[in-house]
Amino acid sequence: MDLFDRIYCLHRVLNHSRYSVPHAVLQERLECSRATVNRVIRYMRDCLGAPIEYDRCAEGYHYVSAGEHPYELPGLWFNASELYALLTVHRLLSEIQPGLLDSHLMPLRERIERMLRSRDASQGDITSRIRILSMASRRVDPEHFPVVADAVLRRKRLNIIYHGRADNKTTERVVSPQRLAHYRDNWYLDAWDHTKQALRSFSVDRLRHVQVLDKLAKEISESKLNEHFASAFGIFAGKPKHTAVLRFTPERSRWVADETWHPEQKGRFDGEHYVLEVPYADHRELVMDIMRHGPEVEVIAPEALRAEVKDHLERARLSYKNDAAREIIHTRAGRGKKK
Repeated sequence: MDLFDRIYCLHRVLNHSRYSVPHAVLQERLECSRATVNRVIRYMRDCLGAPIEYDRCAEGYHYVSAGEHPYELPGLWFNASELYALLTVHRLLSEIQPGLLDSHLMPLRERIERMLRSRDASQGDITSRIRILSMASRRVDPEHFPVVADAVLRRKRLNIIYHGRADNKTTERVVSPQRLAHYRDNWYLDAWDHTKQALRSFSVDRLRHVQVLDKLAKEISESKLNEHFASAFGIFAGKPKHTAVLRFTPERSRWVADETWHPEQKGRFDGEHYVLEVPYADHRELVMDIMRHGPEVEVIAPEALRAEVKDHLERARLSYKNDAAREIIHTRAGRGKKK
């Protein structure tokens, strides 16, 4: 530890102790000699105004209570572990959305790195020790995202031009942004659509134009937002209409039993098979998740979902069957040329 860490450590020890702390305990906690503990106490008293008092009867140190508020170190103080954690959060934010808050966080990151280098130059850049893998993330226009985020935080309405993938149409909307959602490596805007007079979720990467309006956003309660956006499986909104019952093979069960597909899911073991029950409103995303497990999962109920998955599997089989037929044709054509 250096002086900074020992000051922080001494403050925490005294602040969380109900009784006077003996000198020997302080030496152990601060990992230093008796003389060094005395220097730290002296520095805190003289330079930081810490009301540290020695109790001769208890043979220990404590903070003197003054008023209803306990003593706090002046300014914003972090120990080394907390500084590393802040850098880690910065790296996560940078990977989730390049450019997100960079202009605000970069000066703080530089100050944190200087503080850490002054303590232990051997640590290097912690962010190079963190590896984050994104799958199927879509690029968000770096000019649009800050505008949307600003409107969400300042509670302002937005005029947007949006291109929907499902219908391949471009529409202009006025929306009241409620919150940003990061789901499966992509950003979505939960908003009240004033055109449709309903809650809608917009994929931020499909925004073609964004303009903040000088009008306050319509407020929707958090409970109503959660009921609409978070009660059913996946990104599709709406109240759950069905419950999928999925039965996994013993091998795949060892993986899926530890996964969370939905906050309200139910799971149980039927022998070596794991049975998962998931509420859903729209089957499309759920079918994709089921398909990725291939023959390792069986849809038990409802029958409509089972039929949908069977149809997807049959179409996939036909695609590969057609590939085999084309391969036979090419092979025969090649033999004919040789003759």
